[in-house]
Amino acid sequence: MKLYSYFRSSAAYRVRIVLNLKHINYDTVPVHLVKDSGQQHSIAYLAINPQGLLPCLDVAAPGSKAQIITQSGAIIEYLEERFPQPSLLPTSLIERAYVRSLMHIIACDMHPVNNLRVLHYLEEHFDCNKAEKIRWYHHWLAKGFAAIETLLARKGSTHYCYNEQVTMADVYLIPQVYNALRFNFDMTPYPAIRHIYQHCMQLPTFSQAAPEQQPDAE
Repeated sequence: MKLYSYFRSSAAYRVRIVLNLKHINYDTVPVHLVKDSGQQHSIAYLAINPQGLLPCLDVAAPGSKAQIITQSGAIIEYLEERFPQPSLLPTSLIERAYVRSLMHIIACDMHPVNNLRVLHYLEEHFDCNKAEKIRWYHHWLAKGFAAIETLLARKGSTHYCYNEQVTMADVYLIPQVYNALRFNFDMTPYPAIRHIYQHCMQLPTFSQAAPEQQPDAE
């Protein structure tokens, strides 16, 4: 498998964690989101992913025609179905829905408004300075993390988002916290999230997926 990735992309970070959890070997194809005015906008990369976003995963056998999956959620669901062990979802349907609700807070409500292209658009078209951009970023982090913290507290979560099982919720949460810390967001009000982050980052499957461990890290 080939993962088109950028070391700081939180969406690519999610996929790297799942590939590690499933013990799947893969090659990284770096696509730099800043250099050359963004290599994701190149003709070569748009031929692979017409949306010009990361990550995407080529699941074709070596020497075969490319089979590209775009969007981290679709990639992760594909990997879960193709490589069902270890399972990253609970057995119960209602508990699966709970895990997915945590995932979607991040994937649908936090990450999209804070990703690189949105921040660039704010700067370029709304005369947004760096301090205002950070205020925007922190606002949506606070909204999302407050909801997640409440749900985790109701569930009595300890080491993971769901019981003592690594699930897709952890896969989505850890990169989001990593980015929050990189942007100097105060995580003090979210003890359950902090504990899960600290625990997961002690696991090789998570720590080896971290941005600084990637071949394209700068």
